[in-house]
Amino acid sequence: MVSNGLESARVLMAEGGVHPRAIAVFAHSYEILASGETGLLPEPDLEPIAELPRLADLNTDPEAAKAAMAATAVVKLNGGLGTSMGMDRAKSLLEVRPGKSFLDIIAEQILALRAEYGVGLPVVFMDSFRTSDDTLAALAAHPGLETDGLPLDFLQNREPKLRSDDLTPVSWPADPSLEWCPPGHGDIYTALDASGLLQSLLAKGYRYLFVSNADNLGARPDPALAAWFAASGAPFAAEFCRRTAADRKGGHLARRAADGQLVLRESAQTRPEDEDAFGDIERHKFFNTNNLWLDLVALDAVMQANDGVLGLPIIRNVKTVDPADPTSPEVIQIETAMGAAIGVFEGAAAIEVPRSRFLPVKATSDLLVLRSDAYELVDGAQVRLAPSRSAAPLVDLDKPYKLVGDFDARFPHGAPSLVECEKLTVKGDWTFGRDVRAVGVASVSADGSPGTIADGTVLGG
Repeated sequence: MVSNGLESARVLMAEGGVHPRAIAVFAHSYEILASGETGLLPEPDLEPIAELPRLADLNTDPEAAKAAMAATAVVKLNGGLGTSMGMDRAKSLLEVRPGKSFLDIIAEQILALRAEYGVGLPVVFMDSFRTSDDTLAALAAHPGLETDGLPLDFLQNREPKLRSDDLTPVSWPADPSLEWCPPGHGDIYTALDASGLLQSLLAKGYRYLFVSNADNLGARPDPALAAWFAASGAPFAAEFCRRTAADRKGGHLARRAADGQLVLRESAQTRPEDEDAFGDIERHKFFNTNNLWLDLVALDAVMQANDGVLGLPIIRNVKTVDPADPTSPEVIQIETAMGAAIGVFEGAAAIEVPRSRFLPVKATSDLLVLRSDAYELVDGAQVRLAPSRSAAPLVDLDKPYKLVGDFDARFPHGAPSLVECEKLTVKGDWTFGRDVRAVGVASVSADGSPGTIADGTVLGG
């Protein structure tokens, strides 16, 4: 059945217009999956990383920074729909500051850096079929953002979901679109190659590529990091932050004991017996921000030498074909993580960056913090904590706030003031009035909800 499953998948992908190189990558991953290999990284095979070079310690020559920025392009991963927050459009369309979406702020950051350094700094969005049209329409509000000779977006690939019992492509006539899934953000390397964007960037003289998630507004292209990467001679580098108790689930950096190669281990690559070690933030100190730096010449050489198959470790993601229907058939989605390329490129590097470069929005609680006065939008569209703060407040919202539409309805006057808040916990179902402030450790009980928190209320303190 395995050979039948792979052949069926190949035919489906070809008929669906998937690029031959993307089909080859899928076939490589499929064979690894079918062999019984799980992609797990056992703790005894890894060594922890004690220290990394730090962005804060770099002494960057301004001319070196300008030269590095002149050779750099930017890709933003923008295929996410924010389905966990009830969205069916690009998450990057969400308003995160008054009148500004993720896309607006990204565009302003790029345009500001171009003006400051006198460089081209092209930006391209890796979209899905579901996000491309809306994204391009929204970016039309920023004339001059597109770079001549380069597209403003390119599309990620797709692959069939596989039945977990026989590894054949699943059939789901109730909604055939659910038969397909993205291959994880590790697809960026295949998509860069197959779309022709990699060659276009090289032809226009760009040597380096900075890649980050569109929902992370802390990931502004940093000239000091660009200069560090250019001087390093490394083919690949990744930014890491110090782990805290809140980061026990995120992928962490380690070194492969067998050969000393840096590797990234995700939770899905961890054996049950290694979960305590995985979550030990004193042993494994650095988590992946998904901010990456690529040498395009090195990437092109590896892709050409391997016919487009980079050989990233697979992640075996078990779900149901309809995520909303737990009784629908169980499927396996073969995924790869783009940060895992740190284990593929010999001589790959890593650097420690401050938490300010990692501001992802994965839930409405993150969105509330980013919309609040705990953050400011400063010169060059940089998103920064208010000067009085050293860390972001923690927010825990109850189920009525999970979906964006419900969340917005409960904060009709915008986010409450969080600039003096350490932690805000909201239980139950409350609609917030104007000028509500949370101070210190604040909590709202479910007792009496649903209801309204009156204008001017001070919570906590």
